[in-house]
Amino acid sequence: MLPYATAAVAEAALGRAMTPAEALWFRYTAGVPDYHLYCLNILFLFVVFTLAPLPVALLELRAPAAVSPYKLQPRVRLSRAEFVRCYKNVLRIFFLVIGPLQLVSYPAVKMVGIHTQLPLPSLGEMAAQLLVYFLVEDYLNYWIHRLLHGEWGYQKIHRVHHEFTAPIGFAAPYAHWAEVLILGIPSFVGPAIAPGHMITFWLWIILRQVEAIETHSGFDFPFTPTKYIPFYGGAEYHDYHHYVGGQSQSNFASVFTYCDYLYGTDRGYRFHKAYLAKLKDLGQNDGEKGDGNGQSYAKLD
Repeated sequence: MLPYATAAVAEAALGRAMTPAEALWFRYTAGVPDYHLYCLNILFLFVVFTLAPLPVALLELRAPAAVSPYKLQPRVRLSRAEFVRCYKNVLRIFFLVIGPLQLVSYPAVKMVGIHTQLPLPSLGEMAAQLLVYFLVEDYLNYWIHRLLHGEWGYQKIHRVHHEFTAPIGFAAPYAHWAEVLILGIPSFVGPAIAPGHMITFWLWIILRQVEAIETHSGFDFPFTPTKYIPFYGGAEYHDYHHYVGGQSQSNFASVFTYCDYLYGTDRGYRFHKAYLAKLKDLGQNDGEKGDGNGQSYAKLD
């Protein structure tokens, strides 16, 4: 809750007039407890989980022929019932695990210094902090994801997420409850290292989930703006990881690809790409993919 009774008091404390954004923030949050503002994360996550995957899902269900050239595994056709089943399972985990976790984690958020006060952060400050959050989460997520592909971790926990060998956007948060909790840790470490404003924290949660949904979309659209982000993995990169499945020791990255490159866990994927390029050069690319183990499999078309 902001410690100012009026806008005039807030401006006196700032030593200047509030910006339009700050005036808006004051108007709608001055009397709202910080805990209530933090809990808006639950609403944001629900909206993102529901709406962000919806456009591509509707395209896949209603116009499969139009989007088939961009589908990474076009022979896989999920029914409407399967989409609904996936969404229902995500909501179950959301209400049983993610929502309650948000409700009880506020003391940790407060302790590390995430705040709701004035002044609001500049765009440059927010961008710098978000970059730190993405880099920290990506590095920690890489190692946790890699551990989950060990025999015990995969069989007991991670195999749930890999039920979708041809991923869809709704399946991005589709996972075992223990995995949801474990992977929540990397998401919080960045904000704990470089704490900022609650708005930045909200934006981080939203962007991270939108990114996960995009990489699980199952489509490689040529106009996707994320293609211009350096070292970004994207849907095609992560789709390979899902297709290979439990035996996959490749493409563990959640956002960027540098960890896979540095630690050599993109070798299977690079072999796969080189194999396709060779077929294309020979004029024999009839839609085959390499699985990274010296074998090949027909492209799912």
